[in-house]
Amino acid sequence: MNHRSESKTSIWRVVFGNITLQFFHRQLTTLASDCLTAKYTTYRIRKGNACYPFVFTDMMGLQMMNRRNRKIHVKDVKRLLKGHIKDGYTFNAECKISKEDQYYNQTPTASDKVHVLVFVIDANRKALMKNEAVETIQDIKDEANELGIPQVAIFSKIDDTAAEIKEDVKNVYKSEMLKERMEQFSADVGIPMNCSFAVQNYTDINFNNDADVLLLSALRHIIDFGDDFLTKMLEDQEHELNSV
Repeated sequence: MNHRSESKTSIWRVVFGNITLQFFHRQLTTLASDCLTAKYTTYRIRKGNACYPFVFTDMMGLQMMNRRNRKIHVKDVKRLLKGHIKDGYTFNAECKISKEDQYYNQTPTASDKVHVLVFVIDANRKALMKNEAVETIQDIKDEANELGIPQVAIFSKIDDTAAEIKEDVKNVYKSEMLKERMEQFSADVGIPMNCSFAVQNYTDINFNNDADVLLLSALRHIIDFGDDFLTKMLEDQEHELNSV
């Protein structure tokens, strides 16, 4: 990593602090596992008495579902992307959310909608995805594409993927094994490599500048993609109002 990157990391740490790094890392670690979390949860990062102007939302992973459950889940995810599902909703593997459900949002605002769709992948898996999971991701991507929502892939646990990365995280983009797995996922799912990011897991409470750079770079790209999407969405809404 060059000095420019390290300086950029220092600036981000001043703005966000280690608490944000720990939070973002914890979310990526959880999402990359075979998470059985059934509840749709929104996480906000506090800044004094206020919060930063972005949130993370967590939903059930795909790996542990059968084909029928995946189809039901995709229908819920499509509603979630449009902002129709409220925080705290528990996904039901047997049926999609109904419009009569207390967690169904009839009139979502811009802040209720998803601005970036992030897929978190355990890079340590020899087989990253089963064919069924790939098809499900493609279905979700199709809906996101129709809505204009940008998509990002985050590869977690890279330090367990290759010996050279475990030895020195600066070798992350020298690893042929990691490159092949990222390229394979990109080819299977359709998320381009320039929207795919690798992050290292922290093994202890002592943070590492090189690992921070990877984590903060991914976070900054996610926020930038979301900001661009939100700006365009609000511009389109203003144009529609002016056209009436």
